[in-house]
Amino acid sequence: MEIVEHAISAHCEGVRAQPVGGSRVGVLVLAGSSGRIETDRCRLLARTGMTALSIRWFGGEGQPAGICEIPLETFSTAIDLLRAGGAERIGVLGVSKGAEAALLLAVRDPRVDAVVALSPTSVAWANVGPGADGKTYPYRSSWTWRQEPVPFVPYDDSWVPTEPEGEPTACRTLYERSRQTFDEAARQAVIPIEQSAAEILPVAGGDDEMWPSLLFAQELAARRASAGRTAKVIHTADAGHRPRLPGEGPAASSHRFRYGGTAEADADLGAQAWPDIVSVLAGPVALGS
Repeated sequence: MEIVEHAISAHCEGVRAQPVGGSRVGVLVLAGSSGRIETDRCRLLARTGMTALSIRWFGGEGQPAGICEIPLETFSTAIDLLRAGGAERIGVLGVSKGAEAALLLAVRDPRVDAVVALSPTSVAWANVGPGADGKTYPYRSSWTWRQEPVPFVPYDDSWVPTEPEGEPTACRTLYERSRQTFDEAARQAVIPIEQSAAEILPVAGGDDEMWPSLLFAQELAARRASAGRTAKVIHTADAGHRPRLPGEGPAASSHRFRYGGTAEADADLGAQAWPDIVSVLAGPVALGS
């Protein structure tokens, strides 16, 4: 399918890719803590007949340097752009911290019709990096809504990596321990996804070494089930934190973190999830029309 691509500069920096002639399906694509604009992923979705928009939501001009007290309204504004371009059905595809944002947004913005949560969390977490004031500590929420911080789980500063100094770090046990240490905060920070009418598709790997995304995905599905809503969890045992969609190459290697999985396993999970991803995002709206 032939697509066209436009740079976005109004309100925020980003890119929009869409089929020639537009689409009635709009998808907001959110990266994780890399903060990058997901241009290639937008192109991939556009070739299926959707309009895909990815924005820089931190680290840009006038934005906090880290994921600290990011207004969820940032993403509602991006939805405004998709709607203004003719999108009638709105989906949000996010990975890791981007999935966290997508799920929180779906609870608060009723215009979200579908969420694809790659390597998600089931609770909101403290900031990753500095806020607009340049400070990382004391811990604050990653997110705000209507200028109020979203309840969050702080990090347990007594945690230390088990890897030798200089080796990439697996952070999964940090998140597991922090949730146990701050049990009451964790209960308050649960993402009440059962309150959203949006369709939810969690995708997770059992070998995720960044955080326990498969457990989180199962918890999200359980909360949906408690309200009589469904959420199919797509997972494989050997994929890591960064599933790759068909047509995407392997994720870049990291000298800082261990993400788990292998290039093959991460690609297999993405391939297995892809038909459901397209189906959930598109819904009953005819693509390319």
